[in-house]
Amino acid sequence: MVPRYSRPEMSAIWSAENRYRIWWQIEVFAAEAMGRIGMIPAEDAATIRRAYDDDALGEIDINAIDAIEAVTKHDVIAFLTWAGEKLGPERRWLHQGMTSSDVLDTALAVQLKQAADLLIADLDQLLAALKRRAMEHKFTPTIGRSHGIHAEPTTFGLKLAQAYAEFERNRVRIVVARDEVATCAISGAVGTFANVPPAVEEHVAAELGLSPEPVSTQVIPRDRHALFFATLGVVASSIERLAVEIRHLQRTEVLEAEEYFSPGQKGSSAMPHKRNPVLTENLTGLARMVRGYALPAMENVALWHERDISHSSVERFIGPDATTTLDFALARLTGVIDKLLVYPERMGKNLDSMGGLVHSQRVLLALTQVGLSREESYALVQRNAMQVWESDGQLSLLDLLKGDPEVAERLAGGQLDALFDLGYHLKHVDTIFERVFGSQA
Repeated sequence: MVPRYSRPEMSAIWSAENRYRIWWQIEVFAAEAMGRIGMIPAEDAATIRRAYDDDALGEIDINAIDAIEAVTKHDVIAFLTWAGEKLGPERRWLHQGMTSSDVLDTALAVQLKQAADLLIADLDQLLAALKRRAMEHKFTPTIGRSHGIHAEPTTFGLKLAQAYAEFERNRVRIVVARDEVATCAISGAVGTFANVPPAVEEHVAAELGLSPEPVSTQVIPRDRHALFFATLGVVASSIERLAVEIRHLQRTEVLEAEEYFSPGQKGSSAMPHKRNPVLTENLTGLARMVRGYALPAMENVALWHERDISHSSVERFIGPDATTTLDFALARLTGVIDKLLVYPERMGKNLDSMGGLVHSQRVLLALTQVGLSREESYALVQRNAMQVWESDGQLSLLDLLKGDPEVAERLAGGQLDALFDLGYHLKHVDTIFERVFGSQA
């Protein structure tokens, strides 16, 4: 995790302190279940549970655990050795019939579930900001662009409504991915439950808010994790899509919207006039990183036989890094949208900058409706439109069409004027908003 792109709550999930707390929960809940079914003495199981309830571990001494691991070369054994020192003779029942993956994989599931819950909360905040700004600019006219070129009018609210709908889908995806990865495996050395019965797994799963893994071999199958990290990559791509839109809109030649520029902020070390889209450029870079974590997660699926540890080192990177980076990116994007500077006058100026070309399709359709073929209609409109293009918008398409005898004989001046009505393009905005936001629109 890079501190520059980390937020405290998500970082805490991946801390050694949190990891060891979850390991302790797994061991305690497993012992509790074993006591209930008579696998270990019930009184010893109760003593272990009381130690948990009384916080017998106290502050986790990470340095002490690290010192033990330096000798044992095994992190789970190091933790169990340290934790066992807080107990009496009942310590011998810790980890009974279990294998390290039972602890490691189940703990990772808990951490990923915790991380997903934070990401869902992040998305809720982003959705709220997008909805507020979409409503604010529901009928703010702007030019729609295809291939980066002026197409037909739209509204800035519709741009934001599209983003809202996309991130609403992403929220659903994160919920699905969270549920997919939130499974518990307490099944022993090769997942056969030979030394620890399924009832133990079921109890631990219930206590931790997980589902029992149907077949765990010795590890939880990594297709679950692949889906989780691939989903994070999809969310990151949506972040980049919106970030790139804002970056384009902030270009000097466009300047329809821009990131908030705070008092005292500097845009360039060399040029005092600069106001750069640094936040959305940063989001583009962060999105690349989050997507990059999806591929190693997919490569982790193919493990040898019942288990190897080729996935382990990968997940020590991608678990913390992907979730922490996406958490930061979602929060940053929310801030960008919340404070985004929007310039309706500039939008109107750009919309009108090309002499009415944006209304060309309406004229084309009107000509077909008075008897011309589509090909003939297209040629008539295009030959006038190209003159407007070549004049850099100094000529008016409406004026040229009125002066074109082949057009004028078919469409009267008043009819042509009506075809250049901006409101025509916005008549279904309410319908689209209702589809996105429901009756609240």
